[in-house]
Formats: sequence, structure tokens, C-alpha cells
Amino acid sequence: MLSEVERAVLAAVDDERIVEELRELVRIPSVDGTAAESDVQAWCAERLSALGLIVDNWRVDIPTLAADPEFPGMEVARDEISGCVGVLGGDGTPGLILNGHVDVVPPGGVWPDGDPFSARVEDGVMWGRGTCDMKGGVAAILGAVAAIVAAGIQLRKPLAVHTVVGEEDGGVGAFATLRRGHGGDACLIAEPTARCAIPANSGSLTFRLEVPGLATHGSTRSRGVSAIEKFVLIQEALQSLEASRNRDPHPLLTHLDLPNPLSVGTVQAGDWASTVPDLLIAEGRYGVRLGEPLADARAAFESAIADACAKDDWLRDHPVAVTWPGGEFASGLLPDGDPLLAQTLAAATDAGAPTPDVKGAPYGSDLRLYAAAGIPTLQYGPGDVRYAHATDEHVVLAEVLHAARTYALLAVRRCL
Repeated sequence: MLSEVERAVLAAVDDERIVEELRELVRIPSVDGTAAESDVQAWCAERLSALGLIVDNWRVDIPTLAADPEFPGMEVARDEISGCVGVLGGDGTPGLILNGHVDVVPPGGVWPDGDPFSARVEDGVMWGRGTCDMKGGVAAILGAVAAIVAAGIQLRKPLAVHTVVGEEDGGVGAFATLRRGHGGDACLIAEPTARCAIPANSGSLTFRLEVPGLATHGSTRSRGVSAIEKFVLIQEALQSLEASRNRDPHPLLTHLDLPNPLSVGTVQAGDWASTVPDLLIAEGRYGVRLGEPLADARAAFESAIADACAKDDWLRDHPVAVTWPGGEFASGLLPDGDPLLAQTLAAATDAGAPTPDVKGAPYGSDLRLYAAAGIPTLQYGPGDVRYAHATDEHVVLAEVLHAARTYALLAVRRCL
């Protein structure tokens, strides 16, 4: 049974405004590492301020942040990082943080209507880069906050909104926000979860392999050593490592066929068709198991490469070099029994959806940064991650509107 206050906040949700704000957000091409990351943060700050929130919109000191021993890394260069936090009502520590990242990956590929930032709406679906990952969730957050304000609800504990950039390449925005001192009793991240609640994320690391060979003319290839042929041995070792790390997965990840994927994403070798290549460089993504320290994950990977090199006459004396560029995504997990999970499930159901399934996810996110800061965190939001980063990225608008109602109920229940 909904309370009078809960009915009032649901009635105050403005569907039309949420869709329009999502359209505005998508049309800001906030690709990682571009000036539009700050543009979209300025848009969020202005919107939160207009709703009456106390807004902290600051420019991050990048050198100081990067010198932090726990800095999560970046995979693109940035001259500027903008933070944005809005706080509504109450006193003391926020009872809830609603978090959303506003950076997007490059559009890539060929889009059906030619414009990845068109925010085209057709048959109740909005298309475009960022609609799913995760501006749909951000629009839902703004819609929830606007409903609380419109309903005239006076919160006993503050409600905080964190919009962040750099999530796609390491989480620098969330890290900067937490380092600035912004926190709360719990955090909900509006990532696309396909109608599930996600209290756990595996982690991931980016690896770089340099496989040596010995160059010679292709007509006398037996005098040389092909780095490509040696990489075949390394790839076999990587496949074996992946298989071993996917035995006995965490119970929250048993629904996945591959809870901890290991994938080679790029391979570069050779500079001339008739020359045996003396160097191959491969980069890829390495899954970190739930609860596994990053140092242990790296050690397991490096040991597998070293073992493979030890079995080969050439690689034994010319071992593969392993480095770890880019962002660091540790795993993250909501503590067992934390009330945030049950509260989110109840809010989603009371907002009109079937009770969400509870599952873990195989990808990294900002969840692990909030969890590491001691803030219980889970993900629940509109969209399906299968369409994130794709040229058919889209979000069903009914899911966005339902998420707004879920967040409004959860915020009222945690902050009144």
C-alpha cells in the first residue's frame, strides 16, 4: 500500500519532460576525452540548480588526482574534467545517492539514420549514442528529483545526485567526486540492467603484449622467427587461462556462459609484406573475478604468459613483455543483507514492474569505486547493455519512465 506522499510523488512524474531532457542529453556529443564532457556536466549543473538543489560544479585538478595511489586510470587524454553534484533537502549525510555517467563512447560504424546523436524517437523507442548507456538513466534520475520537488516533499535526509564523466575508460569522474568528499549512506547507479537489479560487478583490466620475433626476408623465412607464429602459442595460453578462471563462478554470475571473459581486441604486426615480422603487439580485456584483488589477477595473467614462454625455445630467451595500460576496474559487491537491494526491488515493483531478477554483471562500472569507499551500491536502470556501444543503441522510453518512478519512490523512502 502506497503512502499519501508516495502517491503524490508518482503523480508528479512528468513523462513528457523526461523524454525531452533525454533528447537534449543525447544531442550533446559527450564522447570521452572531448570538450563536450564538460558541456554536458554544465547542462546537468544548470538543470539541478533550476530544481533548487545545492550544486557543486567544479573543475578537477587532474595532476593531483592522477598522483593518488588509488587513481583508477584513464584510456583517453583529458585537459579538463568537470564534476557535478546536486544535493536536495535535509541535513547531514545523504540518505541516497543517485549516480549516472554522462560520457559516451565514440559513435563508430554506420548508423541507420546517419546521425548517432539524433535522438530519434519511433514507436516508443529513442535511438542514438548514449540513449542506453546511460543517459536514459540520467534522465530518469532528473525526472525523479523533479517529481519530489514538484510534489513539495520535504526530505529529512538529503538526496544527492552525482553526474560523472570518464566512466567508460576507468571511472575518473566518480573517483574525483568521492575524493572531493561527496558520499552517502547508499548509492544507486542507473546503468542499463535489462529489468534486473545488479548488486555485483566483475572487474576488468586492459593488457598489452609485446611478442618478439626475428626479421628476415620472406623468401628465407626459416632464418627468422615470426612474431605472429609465436603469438599463436600465447593465444592458446590465454584461452587456457580464460577456461580456468571461469570454473566455479560466483553464484551471482552463474547465469552467464562466460563470467570472466578474456578477449584480445587488437593485434598489430609487421611493416612489409615480404618481411618476417619481428614484433607483434596485442591488446585486450581481461576479466577480474568477484572479490579478486587486482594484484592477484595480474599475477595470474603474467604467470600464464611466463609459463607459455618457458615451453618455447625462442620465447624462453626472448619472453613476451606484459604491461597494463588504461583504466583499472576492480570488482564490486553489495554486502550481503544490505537493505538497499530489498528496497530497490520493492520500489521497482510498486512503480509497476514485475519483481526484478537479481544477477551479477561481467563488466566493470563505477559500482566498485563507491563500494570501495564503503558506500553500499547497486545498479538498476533502463535499457539493455547488449545495445550499449553498438550502432543500434536505443532505449525503450517506457523503461526510462518506470525507472524515474522507481528512483522517486526509493528516494522518498530512504530520505523521509
